[in-house]
Amino acid sequence: MKSLSFITSLLLCLVIAGCSQSGSGVLFDGTNMNQWKTTGNVSTADGILTLTGSNACAVLKNGKYQNFELNLEMRTTPGGKGAIAFHTDPSVGKGYRVAINNDRDDPVWWKMTGSLLSVRNLTKSFVKENDWFTMSIRVEGHFVTVRINGEPVVEYIEPAEPYRVAPNSDVLLSEGTFALTGSGTGDVQFRNISVNVIRPDEIAEDVASQWAQAPDEQNDDIIRLHQEDFPVLDYHVHVKGGLTDENAAQRSRKTGINYAAAPNCGIGFPITDDAGVMAFLESSRKLPFILAMQAEGREWVTTFSPEVRAEFDYVFTDALTFTDSKGRRTRLWMPQEVWIENEQEYMDLIVNKICDVLQEPMDVYVNPCFLPPTMEDRYDEFWTEARMNKFVEAMANSGKALEINARYKIPNKAIIQKAKAAGVKFTFGTNNAGANDLGLLEYCIQMKNECDITAQDMYRPKIKI
Repeated sequence: MKSLSFITSLLLCLVIAGCSQSGSGVLFDGTNMNQWKTTGNVSTADGILTLTGSNACAVLKNGKYQNFELNLEMRTTPGGKGAIAFHTDPSVGKGYRVAINNDRDDPVWWKMTGSLLSVRNLTKSFVKENDWFTMSIRVEGHFVTVRINGEPVVEYIEPAEPYRVAPNSDVLLSEGTFALTGSGTGDVQFRNISVNVIRPDEIAEDVASQWAQAPDEQNDDIIRLHQEDFPVLDYHVHVKGGLTDENAAQRSRKTGINYAAAPNCGIGFPITDDAGVMAFLESSRKLPFILAMQAEGREWVTTFSPEVRAEFDYVFTDALTFTDSKGRRTRLWMPQEVWIENEQEYMDLIVNKICDVLQEPMDVYVNPCFLPPTMEDRYDEFWTEARMNKFVEAMANSGKALEINARYKIPNKAIIQKAKAAGVKFTFGTNNAGANDLGLLEYCIQMKNECDITAQDMYRPKIKI
């Protein structure tokens, strides 16, 4: 069946390659709408094409494009949302859509401007409402690139056997026209639209070479999350240990996982004061990452001012560092700094320290319910029903979100189920030490499936730009 699918797809590509495309040129120059068929509230004035409301649509007449680069200059007013469709038809019933959405209050916060909808959804918008910006959509064979203001935000290779759920069965590359659609309460506006046709001899790689680099979507959990409209975000990534901003961004585009980058902030860590925070934010705000603060130790509350902490998209901390009952500074992951005389009493101390940490002014509790190395092999034994209940009650009362941690595979399923029943929100986190252990959220996705975690159960960052 796979061989037949491959051959069928290859023949389709050869047939399409032999078809003629419409030509390069200006599709809208500020005045002429003769090339477009419009429905709903679509207007032109002062050189601007405006789609207003949820039923506005403009479809390019007689468009027949396969390989191209579409360039647009646009902006949204408050509440203005929509999409750009390509390889579509006059009814806009097939092909891909690229999201236009800069509304940071949108309940569906994981489908922002530049998203290749249902395939590569983006959790961060790179532009603000009322600001003009450029977008380019490029299709070369089976390689799709979306750029915002010249920077790549999506790089996707459609494989020979794409994974699609029934509502997205026609979200496939073929050929077709372009469409502009509105779906919000405000305006989506354009003032320049043009297209450049890419000739077959200009395509850098043949289809077989592209497919060799494409993901195996039949066995890819990440595409399944996108297809079911679930926010695909690793909330706990550290750009260190050989991982740079550039290769983290490349990896994010390749895997389809959005990243929240978090510097370690606290005494003895890379950022130790307000000035260091502001320098980090100034250099990082335009990066394609949500920006989080990992607050270290128990001193962080006084080390960093509330005003500066609020500049992050969210703040998280763990309970791995504390002062034990004899006044000794403890770091649970370091055996030489853990002094256990009675394991059950020490476990009660850990639970109490976690409940204390949940009162700190952070948003997400991470590395949750961690046990020191000498106890971790008996995790379920130490996390008794009573201790789980005490912890979950404290979580629910605190209003904090609970991380499901892929690195340590914690907390266990029983705690997650209790937290979900109590209305606690969740995050997924890799908590990588460097480039080589930045995973694919395997444990998080396993717990999502086993505990029936939905998009509405996920914590929503307060994203800034």
